Amino acid sequence: MPPDAPQPRRDWRDYLLLLALACCWSSTYPLTKIGIGSIPPVTFISARSLIAAAFLIVILRARGLRLPTDLKAWKLFAQQQLINATIPFLLITWAQQYVPASNTVVLASTTPIFAFLITWGITRHEPATLLKLTGAILGLTGTAAIIGLDALATLDSNIVAEIVILLATISFAFATIYGLRLAEYDPMVVAAGSLLFGGLILLPLALIVDHPWTLRPTTEAMAATVAMGIFSSAFGLMLFYMCLTRLGTLTTNAQGYLRIPIGVGLSVLLLGESVPGNLALGLVLVMAGVAAMTIPAASYRKWISRMRGKPKDG
Repeated sequence: MPPDAPQPRRDWRDYLLLLALACCWSSTYPLTKIGIGSIPPVTFISARSLIAAAFLIVILRARGLRLPTDLKAWKLFAQQQLINATIPFLLITWAQQYVPASNTVVLASTTPIFAFLITWGITRHEPATLLKLTGAILGLTGTAAIIGLDALATLDSNIVAEIVILLATISFAFATIYGLRLAEYDPMVVAAGSLLFGGLILLPLALIVDHPWTLRPTTEAMAATVAMGIFSSAFGLMLFYMCLTRLGTLTTNAQGYLRIPIGVGLSVLLLGESVPGNLALGLVLVMAGVAAMTIPAASYRKWISRMRGKPKDG
């Protein structure tokens, strides 16, 4: 889509989808922490992907829909899943053995920045405005404030693992942009096909490396795997492709910042963790950043015109 192409009209339901996506993906870190306590990472990722795919395929059948059988569709599903889930999830899972979770959150929150730079410098598929860049920077600043600047003090102590997390984050950014190639398919079809491919491609590796038949996962780990498959993977990926189609790549990436305050809230309510001292300031910055990244360009231009005393349509 060229920068001057007309943008689809958005309403409050589109932004509600963005919030729902942030809620689904906010559960990823706590569920992963529970799951990999007794299930190795490769087996965990493969299992949750296959559970999610099976869940979505059942719903597709109930809707009278089927997965496509043509090579073109599966090639797109495979490419998208590799850069949007399989490769970055494996990279981050490995890196988290060496990098604290708080630092991982800060590093992973740079996705909107990378998406902006890729859009502005390479793809130019939608307007990469100064307002969106400002929003990305505000969101990143708010994230750092919520986590606490002291969490950044240990950055570079494990520079290789930190670079790996950034590489995974760049992969997420590319996936958000190139996911637009799948706009012709139903979002549930895309999610089901992608997750099925992701689960199956990791299954042989899980069988060879982890020997899952010898594992003794806890009840909590199995529940976390199922919950993550249904909510984080199935619903999350479906909402992700819906947001891409309706809101575009840069706005969809703004949910990465929304996940931070939602995740903090879940930790306080469910795990009894203390409220960070800079939570209020961080939330203000995050919400300002999300607002800047999601305001339609036309609305922003009209607001600027009114501020300058020009006619509404001038």
